[in-house]
Amino acid sequence: MTYKSEIRDGMRIEWNVPIPMDDGIELRADVYRPIKEARYPVILSYGVYAKGLSYQEGYPMQWNKMVQDHPEILEGSSNKYQAWEVTDPERWAPHGYAVVRVDSRGAGCSPGFLDPQCPREDDDLYQCIEWAGTQPWSSGKVGMLGISYYSINQWRVAAKHPPHLTAIIPWEGFNDNYRDATHHGGILCEFMKLWARIQVFNVQYGLGDRARKNPNTGESIAGDVTLPEDELAKNRIDPYIQTKEHAFDDEWHRQRSADLSKITTPFLSCANWGGQGIHPRGNFNAFMEAPASQKWLEVHGDTHWSLFSSGYGLALQKRFFDYFLKGVKNGWDKQPRVQLNIRHPGEKYVLRMENEWPLARTRWTKFYLDPAEMALRRDPLLKAMKIDFEALGKGLTFATPPLEEETEITGPISAKLFISSSTKDADLFLIVRVFDPEGKDLTFQGALDPNTPIAQGWLRASHRRIDPARSKPYQPFHPHDRIESLTPAEVYECNVEILPTCVVLPRGWRVALTVKGKDFEYEGDVSDFGQEFYYATKGTGGMTHEDPDDRPRELFGGTMTLHAGGGRDSYVLLPIIPKVK
Repeated sequence: MTYKSEIRDGMRIEWNVPIPMDDGIELRADVYRPIKEARYPVILSYGVYAKGLSYQEGYPMQWNKMVQDHPEILEGSSNKYQAWEVTDPERWAPHGYAVVRVDSRGAGCSPGFLDPQCPREDDDLYQCIEWAGTQPWSSGKVGMLGISYYSINQWRVAAKHPPHLTAIIPWEGFNDNYRDATHHGGILCEFMKLWARIQVFNVQYGLGDRARKNPNTGESIAGDVTLPEDELAKNRIDPYIQTKEHAFDDEWHRQRSADLSKITTPFLSCANWGGQGIHPRGNFNAFMEAPASQKWLEVHGDTHWSLFSSGYGLALQKRFFDYFLKGVKNGWDKQPRVQLNIRHPGEKYVLRMENEWPLARTRWTKFYLDPAEMALRRDPLLKAMKIDFEALGKGLTFATPPLEEETEITGPISAKLFISSSTKDADLFLIVRVFDPEGKDLTFQGALDPNTPIAQGWLRASHRRIDPARSKPYQPFHPHDRIESLTPAEVYECNVEILPTCVVLPRGWRVALTVKGKDFEYEGDVSDFGQEFYYATKGTGGMTHEDPDDRPRELFGGTMTLHAGGGRDSYVLLPIIPKVK
C-alpha cells in the first residue's frame, strides 16, 4: 500500500503507515494527529473492518439512523473520516490526541492470514501498542477506544500488560468467547455466520480492485493486490465453521477469551441494556471480576453504535482519557464507579449514579411459577404441579398480578426450573417480559433489534451442571465441558443465567416470564428499520439459534414439562430496587 503524508482538515494525516511485526509482516495503520509537532497521547484501535471504509458507504443504514437520532454528530466535524465502530479523529486531534487505526492481520490493507480474534491478533495488538507508545509524536501513553471488535480485543490485550497501555474504554464488548458470543447456555448462536459474510469477508486483504475505495485517498480499502476467490478462501478461516467444531468450552474458546483476573489497566466498561446475546455480559463481568483498582461501569440503551459517537458518549470518553492520558485534574477520580441510564417505558432514560454492581440495596425476590394460574407469585406452591408444552411452540408465559406500585428491576437475573422432556435433551429459552395495563408487550430499541425484550437467558439441559465455586445466586456458572443426556420423563433441576436488565414499571403493569424451546419472536408491529435492517429478527438481533446440526428436531422438538411446587420450586429471581427515600 502507498504511504502518504498530508495536512488536511486541521490534522496531520499519515496513510498506510507500516508497523512491523515480529514475524516479518507489516500491518498498516492510518495516523491522525495535530498539525503542531509535539508529543501527544494516543488513541489506538486494531480490527477487522477496514480502516479506509467510509462509515456512510459501508454501513449506510446504521449511519442514517444514528444521525437521525443524534444530529449533533453532524456538527463540528466534516465526518469524512468516520469509520465503523471507531472514533472520529476530527473529534480528537484538535483536542490534542493522536488517533491510530490499524487494520488487523489479513483485513483491509494489512496482509496475512485472516483469523478473527485468534491469539496471533493479541500479539499483533501488543506490538502495535508498543509501536504507538514509542513514536516521536507520542507521549508514551496509549489508550484504546472502540466498539465491539475494537472493544473485545481490549480486554484480551490488557491482560497481557503492554507497558505503554495506560487506559481503555471497551464499549459494548464481550470477553468470554463461548458464553457471551457463540454458545448461549451451550446453544450454538448463528450470528457469526451472517457476520462473517456481511462484515468480514468483504474487506479481506487481497480483494484489491474489487473492493470499495477509501474516499479520502482513492485507494482500495482491501490491499493493492487482487487475488482470485479461491486464493482468498485459502487465506482465511470461516469463524462460524470453526465455532461449530468447538461445541464445548475448550482451549480454542479460552484462547479467544480474556483472563479477567489479570486486568489491572484502568478501564471504563460501557454496556448496553439491549445488547442481549453478545456484549453486555462481558462488560458487566469485567467490572465485577477484574482486579483493576480504577474501574468504572457505564450502562446505556439505544442502538449498538449511536451513543458511542453522540455528544453523550464523546463527553464521557474525553473526561476519562483526559484524566488518565493527559493528567487533567477534571474530577474523574471523584466519578461514582457506576453510571446507569435507568430505563422507563417509552424509550425514556434517566441518568443515575451508583457505587457498585449489583446494587447493594437490591432486594433479591423470588417469583414462583404457578402452572394452575399461569402466574408468578411471591410464595412457593405447596402442591406439586406440572404443565406440558411443545418445545417448538409458543411456550408458557407466567405473569404477576398488576403491580400495586411503581417497581424498578435493575440487575442480573437467574431462574431455577424443574423440567422433564420426552427426548434426551431440551433447550430452554427464558424471556423476561413486561405488559402494560392493556396487555401490550413492551420492548425497547436494543443494540441490534428495535423490538428487544427486557431480558433473555438460555440453557441446554444437557449442560445443566454448574460449578458451585464460580456460581452466585443471581448468576449460575456452567462449565459447558460435557453432555449429560436426559432420561425421558425424568425431572431435572436447571439453573439458568438471564442477562442483566433495567426497567422501571408504572403501577398497574405486569412482569412475566416466558419459558419456551426456541427463540423469542416479537408479535407486534415492526418499524421500517426493523423490517429492513439485516440483523433485526423480531427480538433477537441476529442472535438466532436454529442451526439444524446443533438443534436437530428429533432431539429438541419434543414435549417439555415444567414442574413446580411440592419441593420442586421453579422460580425466577428478580433484582427489585427499593425507592431511595
